[in-house]
Amino acid sequence: MQAQLCKDLKVVELASVLAGPAVGQFFAELGASVIKIENKTTGGDVTRRWKAPSEAPEASASAYYYSVNWGKETQFLDLNAPADRQQVLDWIAEADVVVSNYREASAQRLGMDYATLAALNPRLIYAEITGYGSDDPRPAFDVVLQAETGFLHMTGLPDGPPVKMPVALIDLLAAHQLKEGVLMALWQREKTGLGGYVRVSLYDAAVASLANQATNWLIAGHSPGRMGTQHPNIAPYGDLFTTRDGGQLVLAIGAEAQFAALCEVLGLDLHRQEAFASNSSRVRHRDALTAALAPAIARRDRRELLQELAARQAPAGAVLALPEVFENPAAKRLLLWRPDEDGQEVACVKTAVFEYLPGA
Repeated sequence: MQAQLCKDLKVVELASVLAGPAVGQFFAELGASVIKIENKTTGGDVTRRWKAPSEAPEASASAYYYSVNWGKETQFLDLNAPADRQQVLDWIAEADVVVSNYREASAQRLGMDYATLAALNPRLIYAEITGYGSDDPRPAFDVVLQAETGFLHMTGLPDGPPVKMPVALIDLLAAHQLKEGVLMALWQREKTGLGGYVRVSLYDAAVASLANQATNWLIAGHSPGRMGTQHPNIAPYGDLFTTRDGGQLVLAIGAEAQFAALCEVLGLDLHRQEAFASNSSRVRHRDALTAALAPAIARRDRRELLQELAARQAPAGAVLALPEVFENPAAKRLLLWRPDEDGQEVACVKTAVFEYLPGA
C-alpha cells in the first residue's frame, strides 16, 4: 500500500547533491513518477563523482549518488539549449511538483523560477531549497551549516576539537522540512485547486532542529559544550562502557525505574544512594556515577548483559559498525535494490519508512 500512495503524482527534480534529491526519492519510493534533470554539460549531479576509496574510478556514479537517486528517470539535458529547455517545460506543464535548489538568479535566467513555472502550470507546487534564504546567495554545504548553527561546537569530546556529524544531517533535516511543506501544499491544492511555492533554507532547518539544546540556552542560560555522547540533562544517558569481551555499549537511562533496573542487573545499590537517587543528582555527580558503573559492566559480556537489560526495560545498545548494522534483519528489510547505470545490482536505504494502513 505504501508504495502506491503517490502513484499518480508527477515530479520534476531540478535539484542536485543531497537535500533536494532526497525529496525526489521520497516521492519515488511512494510510487510517484520522478524525472531528474541533470546538466549534461558538467557531467550531471556533482555527487556522481563523490566516490569512496573502495569504488571503481570508472563507475558511472558513486554510492553517494545512489543514496538519494533511486527510482527516478534521469535525463541529461542542457537548459541553456532551447530544445532541451522546452522539453523540461513540457514535463513541468503536466507535473504536480518541481523540486529545485537553483540560485534565484540562475532559476530566472533559465526560466525555471516559481513565477515563470506557475504561470505555465497554476496547479504546480514549486519546492525550493536554499542555503541561507533568498537574501543570502552564499553556497551552502552541510559542514559549514553545522558550524554556523552550533552543532559543530557541541559535537566531540570535552577536551577535543569540534567533530562533524558523519552524515550530512542538515541536508536531511531540510529535506524533511521540504517534504512536509509539499504535503501541506498538496492538501491545500485539494481544497483550492491551486499550487503554491514552498521553500526552506538549510540554515532555518538546522536552527529549528536544535530542540532542547536551544532551550537549554534560551530558557536556562546554559550554553551547551562538547560532551561526547553524553546528555546535558540526563544521566546515565549516552555514557559509553566496555564489556569483558571488548565490546562497547551505550546506556540511555531516562527514568527512575530504568535506573533501578540497571542497578539490579549489575548487582549495585546506587539507586538507593543519595548522590544517585534522582536524575538531577545523577547529572550533578556524573563522573562518580560513571566510575561506579564501569567496573560492574566490565565484568559482563555484552550480548548477555544487553539481553538482561532489555528484559528489564532498561535502555541500552551495542555500538556497531555498519557491517554489523546490516547483518540485522530489521535493517535489511529497509533496503531498496536496483541495477545501477553499469548494470550492477546495488542497494540503498529507504527514505520513506513510515507504515500506512488505510482505515476500514
